Amino acid sequence: MGVPVSVPLRVMRGRRKGPTVFVSGAVHGDELNGTGVIRELMFSNLELLRGTLILVPVVNVFGFERHTRYLPDRRDLNRSFPGDPKGSLAFRLAHAIHREVVLKSDYGLDLHTAAAGRTNFPHVRADLSLPGLEELARWFGCEAIVDRKGDDRSLRQVACGGGCKTILLEAGESLKIEAGAVAIGVRGVRNVLIELGMIDGSREEPAYQTTITKSVWVRAHTGGLLRFHARPGDLVNEGERIAVCDAFFRDDSPTVVAPVAGIILGMTLLPVVRPGAPVCHIGIPNRPMADIRREIARRPRSLHRRVQRQMARQVRVEPRRR
Repeated sequence: MGVPVSVPLRVMRGRRKGPTVFVSGAVHGDELNGTGVIRELMFSNLELLRGTLILVPVVNVFGFERHTRYLPDRRDLNRSFPGDPKGSLAFRLAHAIHREVVLKSDYGLDLHTAAAGRTNFPHVRADLSLPGLEELARWFGCEAIVDRKGDDRSLRQVACGGGCKTILLEAGESLKIEAGAVAIGVRGVRNVLIELGMIDGSREEPAYQTTITKSVWVRAHTGGLLRFHARPGDLVNEGERIAVCDAFFRDDSPTVVAPVAGIILGMTLLPVVRPGAPVCHIGIPNRPMADIRREIARRPRSLHRRVQRQMARQVRVEPRRR
């Protein structure tokens, strides 16, 4: 319509000098949990003692309005950084965010969800080969830290390349604001601000913590209707049954088993699958599974368990069997 479009944000400053941290949500316009996290922070009693906090609840304003992941030109904003002021719509928006937010920050927390039709158990993604990223990822306080380089044109990878230490949170599913994912995100942002001395408080520890350097996608061998025997965040052993794939016109129900021992980081929410469709994403921890199980058992009322129960309501889960 030829009228200006803006990206609203809130800037909070402490009385003393300190680091600048940005928190971004909805880089993909249909990923709303990050927006929920930032809104919660904006209206909470967050008293900054030092430094600057830049809150950007909706980065992709075009996709957000249309309830879609992409921009109107079908480009992925998170594959468009650092952008170009004379490029496509996605490149122009990326350039504005990079210039006005990223380049003015020392740290970044980019909040995402799984793509449509999937859910992710809350975990942090960071390129741990870069200085300071492992420390930042551990501060955030998710159980799983996935050591993975982002796409060369992603917000977090470009930000890191420019000297702004940035990590990414994956939590929940698209087109929803989920209580558990928001709680994880708010806790994580506050943990980082506490460690940087920007707010008062003590960091909240997760039920356990592990780094993941390798992961596998488990796929359906045949088409059919899925019945799950595991939830997002569950620990599974090699050979353990994850799901059964029922069909309309055959008596057998092929099983989907875990090819490795690990943590279910993500899974499909679509009960109808085709051959080769991704069923779940398993991360292989860098520490013994038995130790992780013991630490989880010691905290039966942890946020970890609450989030698992909430996520399990989105899929048909039956008791696990081998």
